[in-house]
Amino acid sequence: MTVAGEMRQYQVVGRKAGTEENPNPEAYRMIIFAPNPVTAKSKFWYFMRQFRKMKKTTGEILDCVEIVEKNSRIVKNYGIWLRYDSRSGTHNMYREYRDLKLTGAISQLYDEMAGRHRTRPRSIQIIRTATLGAGELKRPNGAQFAARKVRFPLPHRVSSAKRGQKALSDRTFSTVRPTTYFG
Repeated sequence: MTVAGEMRQYQVVGRKAGTEENPNPEAYRMIIFAPNPVTAKSKFWYFMRQFRKMKKTTGEILDCVEIVEKNSRIVKNYGIWLRYDSRSGTHNMYREYRDLKLTGAISQLYDEMAGRHRTRPRSIQIIRTATLGAGELKRPNGAQFAARKVRFPLPHRVSSAKRGQKALSDRTFSTVRPTTYFG
């Protein structure tokens, strides 16, 4: 599986194919992060082989729907519990990300795991995700943005050209450096 762009969240429902003994078997539902529905179905069968005695040849997919987040205009803190295989063994991990959507936080996770730990996307299994409040953050990187009156000062600004007005001077080239401190 390759991660090109942002991951998507799918709900996949599947079950063992009906037989004469059991015409209506139990259905299983999983929330899976994948770049497309084909990969989501493939990951569903991968996990079903591990957890239940069921595989693609003996089962059927009932439904595969993309889950879209309702409010994606507010930055939220996400906690992600995961398990990954490294060169030395299997490790559990907890990470925190700030993003507009859960799928954006998952995409950040895959990118960061590839950069920091050289982990391939197929080696990462997401166990659980949660939206965290400001008091629930454990990592200092995310906690610094959780303060009520967080400010982002702009100490050095260059006045740029707007429509109908000139930037720093009338000419393209100037003999003086621009003033960037408006303290």
